[in-house]
Amino acid sequence: MEKEKWLLEKFYEHISDNKKEKFDSIIQDRTRHVTVVLENIFQPHNAAAVLRSCDCFGVQDVHVIENTNEYAPNKDIDMGSSKWLNLNRYNTKEENTVDCLNALKAKGYKIVATTPHTNDCQIDELPLDQPVALLFGTEATGLTETAMKHADAFVKLPMYGFTESYNISVSVALALFSVTERMRNYEDLNWQLTPEEQMAVKLQWAKKVVKHSGKVEKILNARFENKL
Repeated sequence: MEKEKWLLEKFYEHISDNKKEKFDSIIQDRTRHVTVVLENIFQPHNAAAVLRSCDCFGVQDVHVIENTNEYAPNKDIDMGSSKWLNLNRYNTKEENTVDCLNALKAKGYKIVATTPHTNDCQIDELPLDQPVALLFGTEATGLTETAMKHADAFVKLPMYGFTESYNISVSVALALFSVTERMRNYEDLNWQLTPEEQMAVKLQWAKKVVKHSGKVEKILNARFENKL
């Protein structure tokens, strides 16, 4: 904690006042109470659009399950949004869905599959009294049976036309709009990052904008060790 605080102060010396003010302001709206989980998403355009939506709605963490498809966002579409997020990838096994969902459950998340189901509810009816992980599948086949089996709840988005489903990036945006707006208006809900988390994320951001941040951090780490 002491080291991160010192490192952040030193990195802040290398960025503009405007950027520092932006970091300090935006971090207040960042959350881990809601997170997004993507299973086997492969379309570069959609993958990038999802990241932009997560950044815009203040969702800090995105979890990507790569069982059959590599997640490769189109850099021209994500507009740099990925560098402000924590992207967690699960791709070390042939089947990674269970590992991802179990890891999130261990952190207290309710796994919510976004798909029509016999026991589903509308997105605006989803309880937010505990952290929520919104799970999305591919446009072509939706979520796998494994994902459905390990989900704790199911939600659907309102639809009034002939088409059976929204584009995946639109689905994420609609779901996040509903959930994060209600989350921010909940009374007595600690949806913001903790002070420790805020500091860690701001340090992560600062490293993204400081030139040669790897070399700078190495020098600063040596200076900090010499202070002890």
